[in-house]
Amino acid sequence: MSKPRVAVVFGGRNSEHAVSLMGAGSVLDAIDRSKYEVIPIGIAQDGRWVLAASDQRFAIEEGELPVVVTTGAALALPSGGSSLVAYDPGSIPVELGSVDVVFPVMHGPFAEDGTIQGLLEMAGVRYVGSGVLASAVGMDKAHMKTVMAAAGLPTGRYVVVRDRDWRLNRECVVKEAEELGYPVFVKPARAGSSQGISKASDRAELEAAVDFARQHDPKVLIEAAIVGREIECAVLESLGDEPATASMPGEVKVEGGQEFFDFEAKYYPDQMSLTVPADIPQETAEELRAMAVRAFEALECEGLARVDFFYTPDGKVIFNEINTMPGFTSLSVAPQLWAASGLSYPALVDRLVQLALRRSPGLR
Repeated sequence: MSKPRVAVVFGGRNSEHAVSLMGAGSVLDAIDRSKYEVIPIGIAQDGRWVLAASDQRFAIEEGELPVVVTTGAALALPSGGSSLVAYDPGSIPVELGSVDVVFPVMHGPFAEDGTIQGLLEMAGVRYVGSGVLASAVGMDKAHMKTVMAAAGLPTGRYVVVRDRDWRLNRECVVKEAEELGYPVFVKPARAGSSQGISKASDRAELEAAVDFARQHDPKVLIEAAIVGREIECAVLESLGDEPATASMPGEVKVEGGQEFFDFEAKYYPDQMSLTVPADIPQETAEELRAMAVRAFEALECEGLARVDFFYTPDGKVIFNEINTMPGFTSLSVAPQLWAASGLSYPALVDRLVQLALRRSPGLR
């Protein structure tokens, strides 16, 4: 019998291009080649889909971020079918055969936000992770918080700044933001990997922070600072009819004197530490796990997610955000949380592929 064909897709047209490649490199190293036929596919920064070149690099080397190498054969994914077709200049397209599942190790806009999921839905191709709605809402931090508040999860105070607001009503925006009290954290509403985040302690810093965040997204979120420890849980869909399960919680800390989790803290060596299990009361750990599953279900997630919380000095748990495709290198937080909970990285990759293979394409 032929092995299931898994297309691992990475890259994309956004600022998290390199993060995607780092995660894909780990998946390609971990996936069981005796069980699956694997096709590595890159999406270049100009949007071209290509078969991964032999010299494709997936790691940061000498401070240089990886990018998709475009010397491989260009690809097309026709709608209405699950066949990948390779196109070489001046040659007849070569049928690559049926793809059983796509593993999109992708983050940010035009990837994690429901766009690639919608493309695959239209093509009738099974894929790893959440569907269009959950992916889109999970990517937009403003709508995400609205859904989570409706689900009964406590959230911090925030202000949403849309493009028109900032261009035409800046004074009103600043006044509303300052009612949160300084300091505040300013971030793009639809970006991940801590891209474009700044801390502002006065008006000048606030305006500069909004302008900086708008380089990534015209829609911006301004959040009140929350004093607390950052505790995270990973959630995984069940292979049967049982509810999703949450890992044991872990605490993440920034090392090296940085104040908060920016890109460098997350992806450069020795900038972040993770303690699993987190040093919190057992009843709080169970509360966090239950809230993580509730967030997963409120968004109707599939596959996996990572849910982040703040644990305040007075013992309160506050929802921060959910990531429907969290950082996915073998050293990223979600895989480490599962490893500490008894599920190794290769087993996690296999579980996600199996979840995708059993899923029916289309509405569910």
